[in-house]
Amino acid sequence: MAGYVREVAKRVFAQEFNESNLTFKDGDEQYSPQYLLTPTGAKVNRLFIVGTLTEKEDIGSDTEYWRGRVSDPTGSFVVYAGQYQPEAAQVLVECETPSFVAIVGKPSTYTTGDGDILTSVRPESIQVIDGETRDIWVLDTAKQTLDRINALKSTEPNSVKAMEHYDPDINHYRGMVLHALRSLNENE
Repeated sequence: MAGYVREVAKRVFAQEFNESNLTFKDGDEQYSPQYLLTPTGAKVNRLFIVGTLTEKEDIGSDTEYWRGRVSDPTGSFVVYAGQYQPEAAQVLVECETPSFVAIVGKPSTYTTGDGDILTSVRPESIQVIDGETRDIWVLDTAKQTLDRINALKSTEPNSVKAMEHYDPDINHYRGMVLHALRSLNENE
């Protein structure tokens, strides 16, 4: 595939990810990439999350299919890995809870019968990490989130789309970032 470039994995806190519900494709072709747009304007095809694996469970009936919960200072991500993510599933099998983990994966959404949209992550890779790496992720994610918040009033297309769809409460997301940064002081 000449010219194929992998999407950059975006850093997003769990709270913002879970409050996201706008998915769209770039292009009309069958294999056009699918995106999740967050309330602060992150256009996410892949994401990089870090947190504490707090629980895991094999929910498969015929084959192993693992669900895990990964918590960051703002909330929790739900991750699912099975036969199509064998390396990630194997890490979930072997990993102790609680453990710090770093995950690169794809956002996934599911619309319930009531019309609610649930978000989850299909991991491409999971690595066990240390607390210092987690703290660096929190700092980097806070900075990137603040940069997106500051761009919301701009004419950048993702910011405009986020403002139109979500009409986000900027103070709500600034508070989320502040809470995440304060959690770093509590860990010392």
